[in-house]
Amino acid sequence: MTKTLIIAEKPSVANDIAKALGGFTKHDEYFESDDYVLSSAVGHLLEIAVPEEYDVKRGKWSFTHLPMIPPHFTLNPIAKTESRLKVLNKLIKRKDVTGLINACDAGREGELIFRLIAQYSKAKQPIQRLWLQSMTPGSIRDAFGHLRTDKDMMPLADAARCRSEADWLIGINGTRAMTAFNSKEGGFYLTTVGRVQTPTLSIVVEREEKIKKFVPRDYWEVRAEFVCAAGIYEGRWLDTKFKKDETDPEKRAERLWSKAAAESIVAACRGKTGTVTEESKPTTSLSPALFDLTSLQREANARFGFSAKNTLGLAQALYEKHKVLTYPRTDSRHLPEDYLNTAKQTLDALSENHNYQPFSSQILNKNWVKPNKRIFDNTKISDHFAIIPTTLQPKNLSEPEQKLYDLVTRRFMAVFFPAAEFL
Repeated sequence: MTKTLIIAEKPSVANDIAKALGGFTKHDEYFESDDYVLSSAVGHLLEIAVPEEYDVKRGKWSFTHLPMIPPHFTLNPIAKTESRLKVLNKLIKRKDVTGLINACDAGREGELIFRLIAQYSKAKQPIQRLWLQSMTPGSIRDAFGHLRTDKDMMPLADAARCRSEADWLIGINGTRAMTAFNSKEGGFYLTTVGRVQTPTLSIVVEREEKIKKFVPRDYWEVRAEFVCAAGIYEGRWLDTKFKKDETDPEKRAERLWSKAAAESIVAACRGKTGTVTEESKPTTSLSPALFDLTSLQREANARFGFSAKNTLGLAQALYEKHKVLTYPRTDSRHLPEDYLNTAKQTLDALSENHNYQPFSSQILNKNWVKPNKRIFDNTKISDHFAIIPTTLQPKNLSEPEQKLYDLVTRRFMAVFFPAAEFL
């Protein structure tokens, strides 16, 4: 009997898949059923090797050996996880394993983790892709019913490999070039260069230069107390003809750069009477869009002081451990156009929570879940849709996890409400 090998990115996901599909027997490093063998990596198991002819020891780096562009990129096992790689290699080479399913995280890095394992093991079996948006048992079973083809995944696999090899080329060559340059007078001054690190450093340096070049200037503002029938209020003078000056970002409509100009305005207004008119127009405001990872990190920082790294960790735990949020590493703020029924099911599940019941019930009772490009738009989704709650009830959340879950859930409900109206 032939079987298909499923490779997840981490053991916890393999456990969830085994529970969702059922019928598995647990062995030391893998699960097995009548149709599947199931195991996992533990993150990245392989890294690009430095070819021997380029492996010049630290302290002897020079421009002589640059640029380092190997004819091909070979792989080395990462020492601390080599035992897991051996397990997967052995499973791939089993005679009864005639197909592979990539169940690593549904993203570029998950694609790369699996592809490097398959390359290292010289796997020849056909490959399918499990694409998980949520870790609930129902979502896992549904994803197995809609496996993606290897052909569909090749663009993502190519992008992942390109990112990895480009990082290697930039890091190795840039670091050695800058280190050689800074060490040319003697000594060894390690100067690291990276695709993300160096542009970020450039932004910091640019801001530091602006701070150093900043010249403080005095300016004046004119404020006055106005007495009217309704009481006393403070007003501030504004230049009604002000236009933003790109060459001088310090200019503002309320700023005067001459004390004499400020005094002339005061003299013209002091003790005078005038007519004050009040005009109010009804205004509407829509709720903010659903969260992607970046907007969630910003909001969590503003609300709770969470760092970007902390927010990602909490969102990952809510997705993977508690299974109450969808996949967090997304850049989309929209849902698929065929997700209306799922949204209704999610709102129905939220009605079981007394904190959310008044809002979710109102949305459902008033039939506010309708086709709306602001919420449901396939053209605004690439690999993953926006972060939303699942139909599972949260249990045993830590205080930070509860805060983040509540933030996502209230945003999810808010997008279905009509625009707020105010004067």
